[in-house]
Amino acid sequence: MAEARPGGKSVPQLVEELWELVRTYFKQEAVDPLKGLFRYVAYAIPGAIAVAFGLVLLFLAGLRATQSESGPHFTGNLSWLPYAITTGGTVVVIAIAVLAIRGARRRVQRKGRSK
Repeated sequence: MAEARPGGKSVPQLVEELWELVRTYFKQEAVDPLKGLFRYVAYAIPGAIAVAFGLVLLFLAGLRATQSESGPHFTGNLSWLPYAITTGGTVVVIAIAVLAIRGARRRVQRKGRSK
């Protein structure tokens, strides 16, 4: 028979209560936030893939439009120019994205320091 404690609870009861407390705490502090993170990622990844695919198609359309609508201007020795223009536009979009990501990180860091 289990030994009774001054509080009236036996050791197995205390161990069971401790296990329930640890399990509840773990669920509250680890499992629930991960479920929220997975929901966020479930929308973020397909969205990022769709945006990337759309940008590739947009730049390809811009390249073809520049080649076909420029008439005789980008022919012969200048046939490389539509590719350079498209590459430059791609670099500009990438630079804007990098600057936006850096700005968001700075805002998060500032918000973390102010708390």
